[in-house]
Amino acid sequence: MCVTKNLRTFVPLSNIMAKILLIDTSTEVCLVALSENNQVIASRIDTNGQNHSKLIGTFVQEVLQEAGFTAHQLDAVALSAGPGSYTGLRIGTSFVKGLCFGANIKVITLPTLQVLAQEALLQNTNIESNAHLCPMIDARRMEVYTAVYNSSLQEVTAAWPEIVSETSFQTYLNQPTYFFGNGSDKCQSTLTHANAHFMKGIQPSAKAMMLLAEQAFEHKQFADTAYFEPFYLKEFMATLPKNKIF
Repeated sequence: MCVTKNLRTFVPLSNIMAKILLIDTSTEVCLVALSENNQVIASRIDTNGQNHSKLIGTFVQEVLQEAGFTAHQLDAVALSAGPGSYTGLRIGTSFVKGLCFGANIKVITLPTLQVLAQEALLQNTNIESNAHLCPMIDARRMEVYTAVYNSSLQEVTAAWPEIVSETSFQTYLNQPTYFFGNGSDKCQSTLTHANAHFMKGIQPSAKAMMLLAEQAFEHKQFADTAYFEPFYLKEFMATLPKNKIF
């Protein structure tokens, strides 16, 4: 298990005096962090991808204990709400609903692709002002969940499922276009345009989630705890076993 503890960062932003619990189970990364006053004050992360249901409760308890808070002292919980793994999204959503109902906490839902785009901007400060950011989440075979943002993190094209071929993303490749996320590696040999650039190691981070969550908190962009659903993008398709037992 790869678990990182005691991550502390500082990012100057607005004067948000809020305690926000940050949760992401949408990909192979299980991330739980706590931010206060523009700082990530506690964080846990696991990258194995198979332990979300076992780890999420433990991670939340640990970051709260480390920071010296209880759930009732939280101002909001921010969830990376998809697209991504169907199972992972259900785990995160169910946990957040239970926690926020029980402690009467506001919910913020963040697009997972935008979280990845924010992380790309944090890791590469030399991205051109006219560049496109294209996060990719693996959806098996040559399919990815993707969206396009500009360098100011404004949405150019909303999320869609793309079966990647040599003609994919031609509309955007007249300008520098950065591909990243866990679905991008398999596309590198297919997307060979001179303006196609691939960034390694981009995954959801506490800092990226904090920046987006605090903006949402400042603008009072809260989800309805009872009725919000994760953004699956595509309906879940169960695979039937070849050898039926009954």
